[in-house]
Amino acid sequence: MARIGVFGGTFDPIHYGHLAAAVNARHAAGLDRVLLVVANLPWQKEGDRDLTSAVARFGLVREAVVGVAGLEASDIEIIRGGTSYTIDTLVELREKSAEDEYFLIVGADAAAGITSWERCEDLPKFARLVVVNRPGHPKPSNIGEFDSPIFAEIPSLAISSTDIRQRVADGRPLEYLLPPGAVEYIRRNGLYRVGSRLYSE
Repeated sequence: MARIGVFGGTFDPIHYGHLAAAVNARHAAGLDRVLLVVANLPWQKEGDRDLTSAVARFGLVREAVVGVAGLEASDIEIIRGGTSYTIDTLVELREKSAEDEYFLIVGADAAAGITSWERCEDLPKFARLVVVNRPGHPKPSNIGEFDSPIFAEIPSLAISSTDIRQRVADGRPLEYLLPPGAVEYIRRNGLYRVGSRLYSE
């Protein structure tokens, strides 16, 4: 039986903050590996802005985890298609490998709003909760039906996907914000430039 973390996100683009969360959650919960699950169409951000294609975002995550022990890129939600809901992913993972134990990894902000998630009452049936939080920040209290969540403290890194997208558009450097492979992928595929076709496959 393997202990598997499930860390979902838009990852548009992935950066060192995401990787720090995944690595520290893996350590805190004693996980064998963490799946970084790329959302196909994230329900929280529907209509928010144009998303980079799911295929490109998965490519970024795949490049970012190269050489990082215990982290894997997952396209399970892209293959399933449609709007991405965490409960559907956990159900599918359990159906594929019922003997494994799953751990849902979320940030403190997401944990505080988890009761608004699709079928939130069913989430604890399929996974334990791991909450990653920055030093000095309060632990979320409203976490629905989850019992005994695991808390993982992560370094406070002032990095955001929004800032990275703007940096690309402005022609500013990306080094030390995300892994070199992801930087090269962005440049090679012309992502986040003004006028780029964000939905192109």
